[in-house]
Amino acid sequence: MPDLQPINSSISDNTEPPKKKDAKKENTFLNLGFNLILPILLLNKGKQWFGSYLEPYFDNVAVGVLLLAIAFPVGYFIYDYLKRSKYNLFSILGLISVLLTGGIGILKIPTEWFAVKEAAIPLLLGFAVLISLKTPYPLIRTLLYNPELINVNKVHTALVTHDSVVAFDRLLVRCTWLLATSFLLSGILNYVLARWIVVSPSGSDAFNSEVSKMMAWSWPVIAIPSMAIMMLTLMQLLKGIKSMTGLELEDVLHGAGPKEDDKQ
Repeated sequence: MPDLQPINSSISDNTEPPKKKDAKKENTFLNLGFNLILPILLLNKGKQWFGSYLEPYFDNVAVGVLLLAIAFPVGYFIYDYLKRSKYNLFSILGLISVLLTGGIGILKIPTEWFAVKEAAIPLLLGFAVLISLKTPYPLIRTLLYNPELINVNKVHTALVTHDSVVAFDRLLVRCTWLLATSFLLSGILNYVLARWIVVSPSGSDAFNSEVSKMMAWSWPVIAIPSMAIMMLTLMQLLKGIKSMTGLELEDVLHGAGPKEDDKQ
């Protein structure tokens, strides 16, 4: 069983989350618009809307449309980073995925590699989560057990008081395996869906249309089951914290609100 480093007890026990982290939140509508809705629309209607403008610059208009479509998520990543000075592993992998999709279409790499790429991203993330158990910084502490979501200082103090630090580290290992399972499921579903939907030669209008269809289907078919496992993992983590520390949900989660007794 890998040894996990305990949370640094020298951190302040202030129960309030740092204000700096709440100063700038990501705009969900911009995220969905630039990363999902606009690319889908452009991949479907880009040739019809902008084909005449792209023809003087591209022998294959489909390539120009693909470049235009991936420019929005790339541009949003840069804009969001400059505005909030913040990024995470998911946003970086999302950017890499977008750039790889563009590379496959522009270089006309065999379509089969699109499915490989779709499966590889979540699988690599799953492996990274597991491998991180061997390091002083397990990714479970970044993805779920992090100061933005959970009052880690209060939890650690309670764990020390109840002599449960070692037991909690074992819980984090179990949760890590659950989290890795969600990425494994995502990789398998990504591959199957991509092989089923994206079948036309890369760099073609049909390829662009199929990629947009893949993006639209990925939410209900892939994201929802994966998120369900992630939520199950979070529930297991919170249940373990309660049993090991006696802390209630309101004491652990930032923004959960005070208990009814505290309001009176």
